[in-house]
Amino acid sequence: MASTETTAKDRDGGDLAGLEAGLDALETVQTGRTPFRQTLTQKILPPLVAVALVLAVWQGLVSFKIVADPTKLPSPGAVWHVLREAWLQGELLGYIWTSVSRGLLGFFFALLIGTPLGLLVARVKVVRAAIGPILSGLQSLPSVAWVPPAVIWLGLNNSMMYAVILLGAVPSIANGLVSGVSQVPPLFLRAGRTLGATGLKGTWHIVLPAALPGYVAGLKQGWAFSWRSLMAAEIIASFPDLGIGLGQLLENGRNASDMAMVFEAILLILTVGIAIDLLIFSPLERWVLRSRGLLVKG
Repeated sequence: MASTETTAKDRDGGDLAGLEAGLDALETVQTGRTPFRQTLTQKILPPLVAVALVLAVWQGLVSFKIVADPTKLPSPGAVWHVLREAWLQGELLGYIWTSVSRGLLGFFFALLIGTPLGLLVARVKVVRAAIGPILSGLQSLPSVAWVPPAVIWLGLNNSMMYAVILLGAVPSIANGLVSGVSQVPPLFLRAGRTLGATGLKGTWHIVLPAALPGYVAGLKQGWAFSWRSLMAAEIIASFPDLGIGLGQLLENGRNASDMAMVFEAILLILTVGIAIDLLIFSPLERWVLRSRGLLVKG
C-alpha cells in the first residue's frame, strides 16, 4: 500500500515537473540571430518590389501615352534628372535639412508641452472635463487652418512655423497619453499606492510606464501632424528669408508649372516621413512591445 502511494506521489511530482518545464520552455525567448536570407525575403524585398511596381506602372503610363502630356505626368527619368541636378548643385540636402530641422525642433517643443498637458488632463477629472473635448476638437482641425492666423499674429518667420507645428502636434501627443493612462489597470495604481508610490512618484514609476504603449502611439501620430503642419505652413507662407524647404520647393514647382519639380518635392517629403518613422518611431515601438513580452526578438 505504501509503495503504491509513493508511486502515485512520484508520478504526480513528475507530471508537475514536466508541466513546469513546458511552461519554462514557452517563456524562453529565442535570441538567435535571424538568417540574412529570412531578413532579405521578409523585410527588404517586399518594399523594393512595391517600389519597382509603382515605377513600372508610372513608366507605363508615360511610355504607352496613357498620359501623353509631360506637363501633367513627367517620366521617372525626368524626376530623377531634377533630383540629380539638385544634388550636383548642392541644393538637395539644403532643402531637406531646412524642413527636417524645423520639424524635429517643433516636435521637441510639442513633446515638452503635450506630455505634462496630457498627464494633467488624464489625472485631474475637472481638467479632463473642461479641456478633453477641446483637445479632441483641435486634433481633428486641419493644420492648414492655423497658417493664416499664425501669419497675422507672428508674421512670416520661423516662429510662425513653430506655432503651426505646436498647434498641430500638441493635441495628438496629449490625447495619446490620455488614452494610455485611461488603459492602465486600476490594480497597478492600487499596488503603487500600497508601496508608497503616490503623487509625482506614482506618476513617474507607475502611470507613465504602464501608459507607454498609448504614449508612443501618440508620439508617432504627433510627428505625423508636425510634419503635415510644417508642409502646409511652408507651402502657404513662403518668404525668401525663411529659406527653401520641401514645402516651398513644392510651391515653387507649382508656380513654375514644373511637374518634375513638383514630383521631386513630393518624393522627398514622402522619403523623409518614412525615414523618420523607420529610424526613430519604429525602433521605439518595437522596444516598448518587446519589453512587455508582446514581440519576440527573433
